[in-house]
Amino acid sequence: MDKIKQTLDYINSQTNDLKVDAAIVLGSGLGCFCDGIDDGIKIKYEQIPGFCSTSIKGHKGELLFCQINGKNCAIMQGRFHYYEGNSMQDITYPIKILKLLGANTLIITNAAGSLDKKYIPGDILAINDHINFMGTNPLVGKNDETLGERFPDMSECYSKRLIEIAKKCAKDLGIDLKEGVYVATTGPSYETKAEVKAFKILGADVVGMSSVPEAIVANYLKMKTLALSMITNYATGIKDNKLSHNEVLEIGKSSGAKMTKLIKSIISKI
Repeated sequence: MDKIKQTLDYINSQTNDLKVDAAIVLGSGLGCFCDGIDDGIKIKYEQIPGFCSTSIKGHKGELLFCQINGKNCAIMQGRFHYYEGNSMQDITYPIKILKLLGANTLIITNAAGSLDKKYIPGDILAINDHINFMGTNPLVGKNDETLGERFPDMSECYSKRLIEIAKKCAKDLGIDLKEGVYVATTGPSYETKAEVKAFKILGADVVGMSSVPEAIVANYLKMKTLALSMITNYATGIKDNKLSHNEVLEIGKSSGAKMTKLIKSIISKI
């Protein structure tokens, strides 16, 4: 709690104790969401006590406070990943801070690989459940009862109400919003053909290397969570192509405007 207080004190000193209504975590290639926002307050991660720095291309590494459709929003321009060598507690620490800044709603975005040809690059998928294939859990360790209970229920990790709002907004915007199950791996290597086959048998629709730890902690903190995947590629073996991070970033850029419109519309309705 001393570490949390130090983080909150610093952020509040930069934002004049701004109360946050909603928080957004931007994944790979989705930094364009913040284009045109010039009147917000930007804080670099390395300046914030307790925050890590991000080393991945496509993750700017700034916390932006701004207004979107009348709501005070905190936007993480880039996230921390387990594969960067960070602990689970480190990569989910910002979620605790966002909650304590007032955010009861969290929108998580990510880049994901499709496990089925019916989900094509450029599609957006609302996550309705997940499979944690990362081999660990961000809640491992001594529990602080002031933050959440030891054994949190996971029956609605992703808010059904927010998914319905997202569907309505997508329909109004003419966006074909998919819905499905996300499986999280540690990365940084992409999945093998055998792993992709196994994930499909387990019931997953898309695969990625993030989001699940944040969603677990948000659920633990009683935050209402919506997670949106931008399909940026087909997973290994779905089509005869090699995977690259540059491909992920390019699809993110080309389809980012669609994701931006959708999220801003969702925020106006929450």
